[in-house]
Amino acid sequence: MIKSNDGQNKVARRVDRRKNTDFWAYIQITLALASWLTFLFALVMSYYAAPDHDYGVLRYYDIEIRQFWLTPLTGYLYIVLWLSALGSYITLIIDKYRSRRQNDTPYFSMIFILSVNLSWLVYMLVKVQ
Repeated sequence: MIKSNDGQNKVARRVDRRKNTDFWAYIQITLALASWLTFLFALVMSYYAAPDHDYGVLRYYDIEIRQFWLTPLTGYLYIVLWLSALGSYITLIIDKYRSRRQNDTPYFSMIFILSVNLSWLVYMLVKVQ
């Protein structure tokens, strides 16, 4: 309550500064969504690039089984995985500098997708030749 010059009590109104979402929040949401979409695209791409499984039915009917990774798709898969990892990393960096309170929840989904992308890249570097 604030007393004015004429003796009447007036209620001071606070200005809500968090009325609109800022530019960095939009970038953070967009990068997180793009990172997940590129990760899903990498899953689909790896299905077509990976060698076929050797099932007994396939051997019985003498169906040819591919035992190697497709090289062109593997190169694109590296790029897609790196883009997904980069998007999740930038999202984490934006969150680190944008959050002001100690109790703000971290982006566990971005930490998860970054770790999965990096472990998948290490696996591909070791196994794919």
